[in-house]
Order: sequence, then C-alpha cells, then structure tokens
Amino acid sequence: MKATVHVFLKPGVLDVQGKAVENALHGLGWPSVKDARVGRVIEFDLDAADAEAAKAEVKAMCEKLLANTVIESYRIDVA
Repeated sequence: MKATVHVFLKPGVLDVQGKAVENALHGLGWPSVKDARVGRVIEFDLDAADAEAAKAEVKAMCEKLLANTVIESYRIDVA
C-alpha cells in the first residue's frame, strides 16, 4: 500500500517559512496572497493486511517520529 502523510503546523504556531514565501510572492507581484503556510509531504510503501491496519501503523509512526504533535498536525492517506 502507498501511504502519504501531510504534516503542517497547527494554527497559531508561527510559520516562518510561510511568511517568507508570502513576502516573496508579494515582491514578485502577487500582493493578494495572505496567510501562506508551508508543510511537508512524506510518501512511502507499506505492507499491511488492509487499509485500516495501514492507517493504524502510519498513525503510530506519526506520533513517534514523523510529526512533532506538540506543534504539528498531520493527515494520513492510504491507497
């Protein structure tokens, strides 16, 4: 199965990279851009019995390594 994890900062956490992207876009002529946020995507293949087992395993990975759950949220997609 293919797992995709989307990790992003929780609302209210200062996103320095997002602010830099927003400022750069303003400088390039897109002043209407606001509240830019930068996250990351992690994709990998996983052997699992079914989609629910895969999601449970990936959730454990996120809680232990892939996301800093104090300041980040994540979304899991399994196909």
